[in-house]
Amino acid sequence: MSAQTQRGRRAARSARTAGGSTRRAGMRSAARAGFVARGVVYLLVGCIAISVAAGAGGGGEADRQGALHQIAAQPYGTALLWILAVGFACMTLWRGAQAAFGSKSSGGKNATGSRLLNAARAFFYGFVCWGTAAYAAGSGGSDGSNQESKDWTASALKLPAGRWLVGIVGVGFVVVGLVLAARAAQRRFLKKLELRGMATRTRTAVTVAGAAGGIARGAVFAGAGVFIVVAAVRFDPNRAKGMDATLRSFAHTPAGPWLLVLTGVGLALFGLFSFASARWRRL
Repeated sequence: MSAQTQRGRRAARSARTAGGSTRRAGMRSAARAGFVARGVVYLLVGCIAISVAAGAGGGGEADRQGALHQIAAQPYGTALLWILAVGFACMTLWRGAQAAFGSKSSGGKNATGSRLLNAARAFFYGFVCWGTAAYAAGSGGSDGSNQESKDWTASALKLPAGRWLVGIVGVGFVVVGLVLAARAAQRRFLKKLELRGMATRTRTAVTVAGAAGGIARGAVFAGAGVFIVVAAVRFDPNRAKGMDATLRSFAHTPAGPWLLVLTGVGLALFGLFSFASARWRRL
C-alpha cells in the first residue's frame, strides 16, 4: 500500500470523526434547548397552580395551554412562543435520535425498551411542538388539557372493549406517576447529571428541585390516571380530567388548597430542575 493511499485513508477517517463530533455536538445543543423549553412550561404551570390555590379558582388554566397563554400575553409574546416551539422541536429531534441510535444512559441494558420509551417521548414532544407552533401562529392550538382528555375518553369508550382500553390507559398513567415519584424520591436523576465541579450548595439545590419536582410531577400523572379509571368504570367521559382539572381537584382534598400549593411549588421546582438539566445533563 502506497504512502499516498495511507494518507488518504487517514484523512477520510479524520473527516468522518470530525463529522460525527459535529453531529453529536448538534444533538447536545438540541437537548439543552429542549430542556430549557420544558423548564419554561413547568415553571409557568407551577406558578399558575399556586395562583389558583391563592385566588379561589383564578389564574387561568394550570396546564400547557395556560402557560402558552401567559407567554402570549407578554411583550413579544409571539416571538417567545416561536422560540419555545423551536426548543420543543429540538427536544423531539434529540429524543428521536436516541430512539433510532440508542442512548448512553441506557448503558446497554434493556436497549430495546429504552429506544421504545424515547420514541414515545419524541412523539409526545412532537405533539407539544405542533401545539405550541399552532398557538404562536394564531390558531389557538389544541383545546385545553381538560377538554382533550374528555374528547379522547369519549372516542375511546365508543370502541369495542373501549371501557377496558380506557381503564388500561388510566392504570398506565397511575403506574407511570408512581414510578416517576419513586425515582425522584430515590434521586436516581443524579446519575444523569455531571456532578464533578458542581458546588455543594448548587448540588443540594439541584437535588431538592429534582426530587420535589419529580414527586409533584408523578402525583399529577397518577391523579390524572385515577380520574381516567373512574371514567372507565362509570362509562362517563366527563369524569376524565386533564392536568388543570386534576390540579384543581387537589384543592378539594382534606388538605385543602395547601396540597395544590405544594404541588404547584413542586412543578415550579421541576421547571428549575429542567434548567439545571440543560446545564449539567450528561449528553
